[in-house]
Amino acid sequence: MAVTLERFNEVMDALERGELRVAQKEDGEWKVNSWVKEVILDGFRLGRLVQMGRFVDKDTFPERSFTVEDSVRFVPGGSSVRRGAYMAPGTIIMPPSYVNVGAYVDTGTMVDSHVTIASCAQIGKNVHVAATTNIGGVLEPAGAIPTIVEDNAFIGGNCGIYEGTLVQEGAVIASGVIITSSTPIFDATKGEFVPRKPDGRVVVPSNAVVVAGSKPVSKGRGAEAGIHLYCPVIVKYRDEKTAGSIHLEELLR
Repeated sequence: MAVTLERFNEVMDALERGELRVAQKEDGEWKVNSWVKEVILDGFRLGRLVQMGRFVDKDTFPERSFTVEDSVRFVPGGSSVRRGAYMAPGTIIMPPSYVNVGAYVDTGTMVDSHVTIASCAQIGKNVHVAATTNIGGVLEPAGAIPTIVEDNAFIGGNCGIYEGTLVQEGAVIASGVIITSSTPIFDATKGEFVPRKPDGRVVVPSNAVVVAGSKPVSKGRGAEAGIHLYCPVIVKYRDEKTAGSIHLEELLR
């Protein structure tokens, strides 16, 4: 059944209030509400191109605005939050950053400068997404689980978390780490690669501390030449010392 403009607006309003989400955790597993994604996609069909200042976009996806009552620190300097994105009270958006439709950013989270929270990404409570990091979007296909960062995680600067990756609670991603659906993560504390979810998604385990590393090419001319390929490595699991260093970020809030 085709979605009406009235129904589309109802869903967008519910997303912005945090009453509805693209995905949520049920019985310990993340479930996607594919119908919500389908409504978002219908919004592009329903919209018409209009002038928005010096920009041109579909009139169904205007930029959000905030008031003091929202309790969101929306700092001057060129940031933008698109229609249908939820920013919980207590979140901070440093400029210039961008939060796309369907994203959910929970309370106490800082979106630092030059950060992109792409379509439908789900960010938990008290997360720090450091400067120049990209959290990838997964809008299509509608049934695909979006990129998820759970509560109390720390994502360092200049990182890229893409293609439905799940960063579990309390994990620490060091600066410069890139994780995609084809990225194997090696757990140096166990001497093995981290198993994927049955659906193929990459999972960063709870409290893991991940740094950029490499693995040697095992055969062929690459091996003969001593070539290494990029590979994120879990070097430890979060402890009091790690937590203490991250606690310094609270001074910025």
